[in-house]
Amino acid sequence: MQPFDAQSKGDEQLLAALLDGMEAGLCALDRDGVVTHWNAEAGRILGWSAAEAIGRQGFAGWAARSADAKEAEERLLATMEAPGRHVHEFALLTKDGRRVLVRVQAAAVAGADGLPAGVYCAFSEVHAQIDLERSIALSESLFADASWGVVLIDADLRPAQVNAQAARMLRAGREALLGRPLGEVLAEGAEEVEGALQHVLAEGAPPAIAELWVSLRGEDTGARHCWRSGFVRLGSPLGDEPAPLGVGWLFWDVTRQKAAEKDGARIRFRYQQLHRADRAAAECEDGLEAAALHLDFALAGFADHALLDLADATGRMVRIAATPEGEPGPCEPVAGGGIPVGYTPAHPVLQAVERLGTVRTSLGAQRGQEAPAQALVDAWAADRRWPAGTVHGLATVLRSRGRTVGALTFLRGSGRALFDRADVAYAEDVAARVASALDLAGLAGRR
Repeated sequence: MQPFDAQSKGDEQLLAALLDGMEAGLCALDRDGVVTHWNAEAGRILGWSAAEAIGRQGFAGWAARSADAKEAEERLLATMEAPGRHVHEFALLTKDGRRVLVRVQAAAVAGADGLPAGVYCAFSEVHAQIDLERSIALSESLFADASWGVVLIDADLRPAQVNAQAARMLRAGREALLGRPLGEVLAEGAEEVEGALQHVLAEGAPPAIAELWVSLRGEDTGARHCWRSGFVRLGSPLGDEPAPLGVGWLFWDVTRQKAAEKDGARIRFRYQQLHRADRAAAECEDGLEAAALHLDFALAGFADHALLDLADATGRMVRIAATPEGEPGPCEPVAGGGIPVGYTPAHPVLQAVERLGTVRTSLGAQRGQEAPAQALVDAWAADRRWPAGTVHGLATVLRSRGRTVGALTFLRGSGRALFDRADVAYAEDVAARVASALDLAGLAGRR
């Protein structure tokens, strides 16, 4: 066991090391206002060494201007008569004559008799303190009021902190998300998100914002969301070489914007196709050739097959042109026409003719559902006299000069989505042009 004097000396050395290692300036005054302690950080901030500061009476004439020193000393010494810590702001003076605004936390120091023996104050430059407070306030506001999702991901790629907006977007409570693998929250897109997080941990933040498509577990609709995401690597400021503590993931939902952009691009492309078809069809001498040309332009990015039926004198549908059933190809006239197509009474083509409109039908699976067996798909298509593999159909009537000219059918395989309302509008625009071409061909034949 160490002698008392040696242990006391060791304690003093330890205390001195701790005081000098503080990240805030430390100054202590006795009851008379004489400086008794002055650590290394105080010397760094003001430029006065401990040897120059300790033993001085107050701050006047060296660490503060005379006009400022009296008020500062009075407020600090008054701390001995009040319980707890008190915060003050003073203008102090550096050794080279520059004024520095500091924020001070002061508290009384009790002597062995329990009475106030002096006061200590820890201080730092106000701008440094304000920077710290701003950082804390920013962090708190991100997790309280931010309109985008913020998730802190630890080094194991699990959420460590989640703000309210992120919890709403992930359809779960903030506490329920903590520590859970992302694969338990995201049905689709988890691998892409984890890949981005791993890259940030290893290489740092990517140079550009990423757009990640995800779907959430538990959503019956199977909807996909596009989250515009930014990532920042979190490192500890306490280490010599900051080790990554995790990743900050900031994201917001741009699904509607991306859908609008996609729809706009699709509409522009389709109507460029219509314009090109109009110009090409104007050079055709034969009306049927012009109609087939319209269908060739319309099929690009829209459907796999097109079937063109002409109404005969009795109203029955006769196939006059079609795309090949195997590999995709151009729409060609059907050889040996004149025989009506054997459509069943409830066939979509006959329904479209009866309603003078458009009919959609589908056997395809909705998102999240199991796809139908191939045998069932082929049987369904064969029953409607459509090519094998067809799962989506759209039939629309051909009208010109107030009468039904025929019917037009577009077909899609299992690799494509259902026909939607925008598809219906486009198909009807194509049908109007095809009907005009066929009607013109009939008029030319009677002249």
